[in-house]
Amino acid sequence: MWSWTSSGVCRQSSGSSAPRPQPCRTTKPGMWRWSLHKKVERDPGKSPVLVRILLRELEKAESEDLRHVIIPLLHTLLYVLTKATGIREELYRRTYNFCTRLLTLPAPYCTVALDCAIRLKTETAVPGTLYQRLVIAEQNLTSELYPYQERVFLFVDPELVSPSVCSALLLEIEAAQAQQTPEACMRHVVSHALQAALGDACHASSLQRKLKASPRHALERYFHAVVAAVEQMAGEPNPSREGHLERLEEIYCSLLGPAAAARGSCCGDRLQDPQPSIPLPSPHITFHLWTDEEQLWKELVLFLRPRSQLRLSADLEALDLQGLWPDRELARASMLSTDSGIERDLPAGADELPVPGSPEMERAGLQRKGGIKKRVWPPDILMPACWDGPQGLHRRTGMPSGDGELLPGVSRLHTARVLVLGDDRMLGRLAQAYHSLRKRETQKFCLTPRLSLQLYYIPVLAPEEPPSCRHSELRELATFLGRADPWYQNTVNTLCPAIHKLAEMPPSLDTSRTVDPFILDVITYYVRMGTQPIYFQIYTVKIFRDLSQDPAEDIFLTELKVKIQDSKFPKDGFSPRRKGAAEGPGAELSICYQKALLSHRAQEVSSSLRATGLVLKALPASDTEGSGPTHAPPSAAPVIDLRCLNVSVMEVVKSSNLAGRSFSTVTNTFRTATIQIQSQDQRLLTLLLDKDSRRTYRDVVRFEVAPCPEPCSGTHKSKAPWLGSPRLEVEGTKAKPKPLLMPINTFSGIVQ
Repeated sequence: MWSWTSSGVCRQSSGSSAPRPQPCRTTKPGMWRWSLHKKVERDPGKSPVLVRILLRELEKAESEDLRHVIIPLLHTLLYVLTKATGIREELYRRTYNFCTRLLTLPAPYCTVALDCAIRLKTETAVPGTLYQRLVIAEQNLTSELYPYQERVFLFVDPELVSPSVCSALLLEIEAAQAQQTPEACMRHVVSHALQAALGDACHASSLQRKLKASPRHALERYFHAVVAAVEQMAGEPNPSREGHLERLEEIYCSLLGPAAAARGSCCGDRLQDPQPSIPLPSPHITFHLWTDEEQLWKELVLFLRPRSQLRLSADLEALDLQGLWPDRELARASMLSTDSGIERDLPAGADELPVPGSPEMERAGLQRKGGIKKRVWPPDILMPACWDGPQGLHRRTGMPSGDGELLPGVSRLHTARVLVLGDDRMLGRLAQAYHSLRKRETQKFCLTPRLSLQLYYIPVLAPEEPPSCRHSELRELATFLGRADPWYQNTVNTLCPAIHKLAEMPPSLDTSRTVDPFILDVITYYVRMGTQPIYFQIYTVKIFRDLSQDPAEDIFLTELKVKIQDSKFPKDGFSPRRKGAAEGPGAELSICYQKALLSHRAQEVSSSLRATGLVLKALPASDTEGSGPTHAPPSAAPVIDLRCLNVSVMEVVKSSNLAGRSFSTVTNTFRTATIQIQSQDQRLLTLLLDKDSRRTYRDVVRFEVAPCPEPCSGTHKSKAPWLGSPRLEVEGTKAKPKPLLMPINTFSGIVQ
């Protein structure tokens, strides 16, 4: 049974649809992996057998060079190892050695393998570390030795997702989390750590009965003792498995009494009682209806400071997170210099500053030695590791969702996993919130040093019978993610029908029974294992309704559609119709753009034509629509230069014959990074951003599109107060602005 289930994962990842024997009815896409993990939970004693089968499948894929199944099987194996107990050290080492062999492969295989190898190295020496850290972080359990916290923010736009879907998801989340009390999670951590370390010598049934009967204060004492034993051993340079076993044996004996001191004394009982299952609780998920533009930023602030929920002021910018350096410590230390300014003329020790608070420091208030002392900021301070990406669109760094330090002394202990449900319109709204958050961080640097932000996306569309063309247009980004990452296609893109079926089912009011939610389990698997982001370029558009006034600015992520209005300029308009322009459908447009070349050379192109409309798409066109790749090896995302827009112009072509003049429409396409378009006659334009009717701009005369720069990147200006006027500014070195890229996490990034 385990063999056909793991083989089903291989077939699902390769997209094979050949007929095969079906031992059970779970044949729909996305069900193989879920059924596999559920079998581990219901029969944990079979976990070593499953690990051996998955390892055999991985080694077979390596020998036959079937790379497209390596990442799905590796994720499945690591997820099983995190949950399982009683895994022999030999299996851990085989898995670790397999991951090290994958480091010679190109990305993303080496990136995923490195992430797995780092986790397995600690798990091999200290079994149970992955499970313990995952539960502590996701359930926000208090621990001084592992203070990291995570939270999943589930955002749904009520105007795009039906109320029945919102209610069904909320009920499923609440039903699952009602069974995950802090006491239950602490019991799971203690039981899993002892069973993983002691193996057959642990009487699991007696241990769980003892923990359930223990009061809260005793349970907390055992919990902190186990966490201390695991974390202290995992933190050593060369952790010893034997030393870890001895420390947990002492805790085990203190729980069950002296009778448990002799290892293996309860083996007879163990053979009679089946090994009880230890569930892996789902992460703490908060459900939000996205109704406020600043809602994402507010929720992130409240995540860092939960006590501020009691008093949430309208101006959240006034919140000052403790621990950041005050401005006076970051200010430049400028002092009046009396030396010649030549380094060799300085006396010995002139560069050494006096001790703060000393009389020499007070007397040196207006002295200058060694020129200007610049602020000590780390490089790329405005682009942290979790948001950074290489130049260009659709790239991934492959860096784990880190917990390092962005500022010295300020640890990033919080991880916010923002999951949005909807279509391309919801992603456009997410891009707006992401841009606003990045812009706000340049003004008040408070979230970035402490928070690791991870973005996830699950496509949910309104059901239509039969699916219309509009239905497929609204999930273009999900289709691209499915082409780029086949495991995302089979695991995440198949959730939409299941979510609608969940909404059609009558709600269960019986909260006493144990729930077995499919939707929540897939969401949990996605946010845990989806660590490889794909970056998408955000574009900014300047919109002119009057050329004599400043333009309005907005951004878009996937598409900008231009339509020609029937209304015209007033007679005294500032953009009269060009003399001699041909009458006909559409409008006369002046287009200026920079042509996208493989050499990346700048080539400006200007033209004037009559068109009935334009479409600017940020995603590459593909012949595969909706279902993604269906053959093995799976087709990857198109290998083209993705740092540009794909522009389609519906040009009007005039032809003359004996019957008179006639007009036809021809679609011309080209690729560019920047473009400016202006109406030359009396026709006005209508812009539609990200397919969202709520983001429509009418009566537009001219608009300009360019890649959105990272806030405050590029040209820096510094004031020169010594020149007499505080308003006088000196422009610093001009640098090419970094593009603002929005990451969306997948399982493997782009698989070429």
